[in-house]
Amino acid sequence: MCDGTHGPASGYVFCFSNRFHMEPMLQTREQFPGQLVRWEQEGQILTFFCDNLVMLRVHVLREDMLRFRFATEGYFPRDFSYAIDPAFQPAETKVKIKEREAYISLATASLECRIARQGLHTQILDREGRLLCGDDKGFHFQESDFGGNLVFMSKLSQAEESYFGLGDKSSHLNLRGSRMENWATDCFGYGPQTDPLYRAIPFYYSLHEGQAYGIFFDNSFRTFFDFAAEREEATSFWAHGGEMNYYFIYGPELMQVAERYALLTGRPELPPLWALGFHQSKWSYYPESRVRELAATFRAHQIPCDALYLDIDYMDGYRCFTWNGTHFPDPGGMIRDLEQDGFRTVVIIDPGIKIDPDYEVFQQGLAQEAFLRRPDGPYVKGKVWPGECFFPDFTDPEVRSWWASLFRDLIRKEGVHGVWNDMNEPAIFDVESRTMVSDVRHDYDGNPCSHRKGHNVYGMQMSRASYEGVKAFGYPRRPVMITRASYAGGQRFASVWTGDNIASWEHLQLANTQCQRLSVSGFSFCGSDIGGFNDLPDGELFVRWLQTGIFHPLCRVHSIGYNDTGNEAVDDASVAANMADGKPRDQEPWSYGEPFTSIARETINLRYQLLPYLYTTFWQYVQRGTPFLRPLSFVDQHDPETTHRLEEFMVGDHLLVCPISEPGAEGRYLYLPRGYWYDYRSDQPIPGEQEIWTDTTLAEIPLYVRAGAVLPMGPVRQHTGERPEAPLDLHLYHGTQPQTSELYLDAGDGYDYEREGYSLRTFAYEGDSRSLKLDQQHAGGYVPPFARFRIFIHGLPFRVSRCRVDGKPIQCRWEGAVLELEVSQDFAQLMLDGA
Repeated sequence: MCDGTHGPASGYVFCFSNRFHMEPMLQTREQFPGQLVRWEQEGQILTFFCDNLVMLRVHVLREDMLRFRFATEGYFPRDFSYAIDPAFQPAETKVKIKEREAYISLATASLECRIARQGLHTQILDREGRLLCGDDKGFHFQESDFGGNLVFMSKLSQAEESYFGLGDKSSHLNLRGSRMENWATDCFGYGPQTDPLYRAIPFYYSLHEGQAYGIFFDNSFRTFFDFAAEREEATSFWAHGGEMNYYFIYGPELMQVAERYALLTGRPELPPLWALGFHQSKWSYYPESRVRELAATFRAHQIPCDALYLDIDYMDGYRCFTWNGTHFPDPGGMIRDLEQDGFRTVVIIDPGIKIDPDYEVFQQGLAQEAFLRRPDGPYVKGKVWPGECFFPDFTDPEVRSWWASLFRDLIRKEGVHGVWNDMNEPAIFDVESRTMVSDVRHDYDGNPCSHRKGHNVYGMQMSRASYEGVKAFGYPRRPVMITRASYAGGQRFASVWTGDNIASWEHLQLANTQCQRLSVSGFSFCGSDIGGFNDLPDGELFVRWLQTGIFHPLCRVHSIGYNDTGNEAVDDASVAANMADGKPRDQEPWSYGEPFTSIARETINLRYQLLPYLYTTFWQYVQRGTPFLRPLSFVDQHDPETTHRLEEFMVGDHLLVCPISEPGAEGRYLYLPRGYWYDYRSDQPIPGEQEIWTDTTLAEIPLYVRAGAVLPMGPVRQHTGERPEAPLDLHLYHGTQPQTSELYLDAGDGYDYEREGYSLRTFAYEGDSRSLKLDQQHAGGYVPPFARFRIFIHGLPFRVSRCRVDGKPIQCRWEGAVLELEVSQDFAQLMLDGA
């Protein structure tokens, strides 16, 4: 709970501890809602009025989702949010209202919410009467010397209650006992206790006695969360301005909460298949000859790759939307040639526009009045890579339209395939705050405000404007956007990465947990700079990081890199100069020699073999909001052991990964959740709900498949544009519990999938000690390039006496302990009987 720390003679209260930004507020008493004097109902919205002008509006959005919005002056300002998906619509919900002596009760089919007549304290219970979430001090507020209020909410924290979420945090997955801040911050070389980081995602989960809910505090001011850190019995969240406006999202399963939060704040559109391939980046690849050499080396080494990135040195003096004519005399020609060889090109775009009267984008921005200003009118000036810059106000819809228009030549003329927004917290050099001063003015889509409110959404709205430009000028290709900074809901526009990390084993562990947390916080399309951005990994660290990164949706190597002259590529003669402490300065998969090159190749090959499964998992996220990566607590929340596990995670429904994250490791302990699991390497079935030891070599990844799963796998290919006609492989893992698996396919780009141009196969499995049955249902009109499935059945406990497909006998054969058969891709049923 935030009571503040009082300065002895300052006349101010500072909120909060030394670890957080100190913002003074007027020395005023805490104020609370008074006595309820009346309430009114309009459909699914109930408004409560107190005798001191405090109001509470409760909107029943669904039977499992409630919105709480407080006002302190007797009226509600205009309702506006960047986070809520415009497509979200409340569901028609039956609400029962009962008046009690001490409270008003409103109930749905899933929840009961009690609003106290004194102080508007709330309690939310399930239909069995168990307390899910209740107020401690509840809502309170204090006047701020900036105008408005600092708003606080204090909830009860129950014994053994666990907390997850908040997106971009580098701490333990279970947040209990921690205090966190949301303020988008450029954090080069951050550590496990660094907070805040690049994104502001004020959404968390609670799990207690197998019951889960989420709270989304939709407030773009600087926000804070205390998860039973100051007092074990209280969890609090508060903001330096704005409204106390939060959403309660009930499960009772954590996965249900995740899906409903994604429904509320939105999901991205399906990316092109190449976006899930392997990507190579560095600060910076130039000139053109170096980029072409890089592409040729990938193909010569037969290491798959789908995208190459150009960092800021492709520009003319770091001016956005320009090309350095010396380094890239014909960018369009280069990009077309790369595309012919299966490489897409992604370029970086920052928000700072160089102050240069000869720079067309700068002149357009002045004419459009697109740049941010101080209260008295001067433009905001800040130093970043080009030098002194002005910054567009991306919260102005006209500025976003102008910014989107700037992508015309980049996308249509030069043929760039994707855009990467960086430095958009916004970051500014040489100032202590690392960002703009707080009095900068933002339009905020017609709700004028200061940077105190606009800061956290700046990166989100930049990526939104960029996304709109890339989509408009790239159509009918699907857009690919990456952003460093964002706010809740920003997943609708761009993927994210974990920022400027370090080449260390500790940061490999952080990349794992950060991506798990981002995934369950709405941002499933995430990844890290594989190998570390800053400092130099050795070959072991690089391949271990790669073995983790191939399971993240965004699979990209990125580093500070090395260029010996700043103009020429490193060649064989400069290998010695390309070393520091025995480590290569370049960070390509072949940079470390053998055995690391071969291990990197096989690791990336596995990524490409798994693409049918990974693409299906991403489609499930887009359609349903199911997180791509799942901490073990989201796999089995009823097992208390899972709430404390960090490194094991699920990829989609059926794959469990536990990376090796220590040097020299010859194995590790890991926890398998409930059920049976197959070691992907040995095919050994292992019962879950236990910790096990597994031996590993440097080339191996501890990877497990759920029993009963159908795991689709494709052939090795050099890029996703290769469409082999060979049968698609289905690996079926015998189990005794029914399982459902899915396979989603489409053309890999374009929008035909929105008009029946897709193929969705649903596999229903049943098996026991003497039989096996696999049913397939098919929807959609897409015809895949293959005509047949090769089915590999692992772990059969019986010898097969009869094998039938759609009622007809079919030949099958044993290869070791695996049964193999080939069937039409349109089969409806496979049945095996034991002898």
